[in-house]
Amino acid sequence: MKTIKYLLMCVAVMVFISCQDEETLVIQDITQNLTAKSPLASLISRVSQNPTSKDNILDKSSCFNVLLPVSVIVNEKHITVSSQNDYLVVQNALDAFSNDDDVVNFVYPITIQYQNFKTELIRNSDQLENVIDNCDDEDGFDEIECISINYPIKISIYNSNNQIANTTTIQNDKDLYNFLKDLESNVFISINYPISIKNYKGQNVVITNNSNFENSIEEGIKDCNTNSGSGVTQNFVSILTNGTWYVSYYFDDSDETLNYKGYNFTFNSNQTVMVVKEKNTIAGNWSTFVNNSQDIFLLKFEDSKLDELEDDWKITEYTTTNVRLKNKSSSDGATDYLYFTKN
Repeated sequence: MKTIKYLLMCVAVMVFISCQDEETLVIQDITQNLTAKSPLASLISRVSQNPTSKDNILDKSSCFNVLLPVSVIVNEKHITVSSQNDYLVVQNALDAFSNDDDVVNFVYPITIQYQNFKTELIRNSDQLENVIDNCDDEDGFDEIECISINYPIKISIYNSNNQIANTTTIQNDKDLYNFLKDLESNVFISINYPISIKNYKGQNVVITNNSNFENSIEEGIKDCNTNSGSGVTQNFVSILTNGTWYVSYYFDDSDETLNYKGYNFTFNSNQTVMVVKEKNTIAGNWSTFVNNSQDIFLLKFEDSKLDELEDDWKITEYTTTNVRLKNKSSSDGATDYLYFTKN
């Protein structure tokens, strides 16, 4: 990690001269660097992606959405879905009978659009089922549609393999989503601040750094109509105490997820936690509380091997299969991240 930090520090002060147009490009402060696995990169992807969860009443998948208008048959009733308002008509038709199979049948052909904005013509139900079967596993975190980015924005790029730096201008959501999706692990990027976003109230908000951007998106999630939750609720507790979990991401100055490979966490309703790795067992406790209007998840363990996980973690978001936590140090302002995923 020291080697990488030194390399990035060098990049932060270097000036790269393009042989093609002699444009001078400067990589910003290394504290603003992002990688493909950075939590902020994931949040920005959800802001910029094509919305795919609004029509789940039709296709039961957040992998894609069905372009409107489209005709469907529900309980032998033909319905033309021309706008999102018609999703309620479909829902009411499904709810009309309690002894049916609640199936939405499309009148083909239909056109679907993926998160990356690519479209595909679907000619029959078999083709649609094949698409659904081949979709990537969904983590339950939907698009963040109530926040939008004001374009264009500029992003500085540094490839650590060939030590080449440049900048790119992003003009729209499609370009930004696919840029982040195709980002390789050896590439570091930084957004050229300031930029501005439009919040759920339609107000333009100036963003000046990564922390500001991340906090603005997380605050907006609470105002979006997403399937993911936040905060300390009975639903959170019931999800947490159901099944076993593993650490899917842990970041403390660097990505240290591999340090917790093989550990399985069982959170019990009496607020104890049991951690098992192979034949070794570590006991601990968990609790939740509210501090300064922030919902907090506290972890304590009896073995020093898990000391780094002991913290007052802010609950940022959760689904039935994923819990996302973060903690900002009061001493140096650095942010740590801890994600649990259900086995």
